[in-house]
Amino acid sequence: MTDKAPTDDRADASSGFFDETYDAEQLPDPLPESPFPMFEEWLAEAKDRKDIPNPNAMCLSTVSTDGQASSRMVLCKEVLAGRGAVVFYTNYDSRKANELAGNPKCALLFHWDHQGRQVRVEGQVTKAPDSMSDAYFASRRWESRLGAHASAQSRPIGSRQELVEKVMEKAIELDLDLSKVIDGDGRDLFIPRPANWGGYMVWATGVELWCDGAGRVHERARWDRDLTDAGGGFEGGPWRVSRLQP
Repeated sequence: MTDKAPTDDRADASSGFFDETYDAEQLPDPLPESPFPMFEEWLAEAKDRKDIPNPNAMCLSTVSTDGQASSRMVLCKEVLAGRGAVVFYTNYDSRKANELAGNPKCALLFHWDHQGRQVRVEGQVTKAPDSMSDAYFASRRWESRLGAHASAQSRPIGSRQELVEKVMEKAIELDLDLSKVIDGDGRDLFIPRPANWGGYMVWATGVELWCDGAGRVHERARWDRDLTDAGGGFEGGPWRVSRLQP
């Protein structure tokens, strides 16, 4: 006598059990052609929650020409969904900038633990146009603009006091009227963008979206595309998308 196959009722019951036990936020089915609209939506929701100080913080990983990887947290200042690019700003003499000059590829990671989501971005890197860097630099608080002039980022310094003194010396060199800070918020202080400070654009070649699920049965999908050099930037080809096992 042969064993009978499970009845439909039993299969339906099992399906209900596993759906409930391994509950997770669902990625769309079918998956969208581009990951960027959902990426933008997740970033906006993280900002709206207001329960973490820097929802736009991302881990930036670079690799030196001798193969040494390094990571640090930076702030995403813009997502250009239509172009498939992410923008951040830094000192062009920093370690990260030197590594990008020798190997213009990087990886980014956004991790919103409180929402059970993460976004991974891999791509090619170019410097942002001067006009974009100028506009963003002008929007920063005066203290941050002054600090960008004073700090030789990633270079050794003897003490905290020496760093503070460098900031004060730079204020004198720039002939800043600090009475405007006493009488107001310093927005009227003209502090030009230093030549060694500006933006980078990360042109995505790969993006992964991930949602937390019980029992480590997560939701995960990846998009890949090819880039064509467009003179100072890139044009992206169509995305290829796959749902991945966690």
